[in-house]
Amino acid sequence: MRKETSDYELLQGFIKGEQSCFNELINRYKNKVYAYISLYIRDQALAEDIFQETFLKVIQSLKSGKYYENGRFLSWVMRIAHNLIIDHFRRIRQMNIMSNDDYESDLFNLKSLAGNNVEENLVKIQIRKDVRKLIGQLPSDQREVVILRHYTGLSFKEISEITGVSINTALGRMRYALINMRKMINDKKISLTVN
Repeated sequence: MRKETSDYELLQGFIKGEQSCFNELINRYKNKVYAYISLYIRDQALAEDIFQETFLKVIQSLKSGKYYENGRFLSWVMRIAHNLIIDHFRRIRQMNIMSNDDYESDLFNLKSLAGNNVEENLVKIQIRKDVRKLIGQLPSDQREVVILRHYTGLSFKEISEITGVSINTALGRMRYALINMRKMINDKKISLTVN
C-alpha cells in the first residue's frame, strides 16, 4: 500500500472488504493511540485491552455506517479510546473496590493518607470523591486537560501535542475548568477542607 494513501481511501477500501486497508490505518496510528491510553492506564495489560477494544469499536462503527468522514479519523479514534478509559474508571468506582496504589498520581492514592487518623482519612477520601465528581461534570475538553495535567503530570506543551490544540487553548481550557469547578463548589456548598 502506498504511504500517501489518505485515511479516507483506506476507510473506503476497508468498507469494501479490503482488510489490508484497516491494517494500514492501525499501523499509521497505533503508537499515538496506545500512548494516549497508557497516559491514563498504567497497567500495560489493561492498556492493551482498552487499545484492542478501541479498534473493535472502530470496526463496528465503520461496518454499521456510524462514521462520517470529516478528515478527522485520528481524533474520532482518540475520542473512542477516551470514552473507554472513562468507562473503565466509572466501572471501578461503581464496584467500590478501587485500589489505586498502582496509580501514583491518582487523587485516590491511599498511601498518602497513612499517617492520619481514621476520621481525617475518611474526610480526605470524601474530598477526593467530590473532586472526581466535579471533574466528571466538566465539559469533555476541559475534563481532558485537567486529567492530563493533574493525574498524569504532563506539561501544557505535552497536552497541546496530545490533544491537537495550541498551548494557549490548553491553558484556557484549564482556566475555564477551574472556574467551573469553583462555581460548582459554591453552588453545591461542597467543603474541600479537612476540619
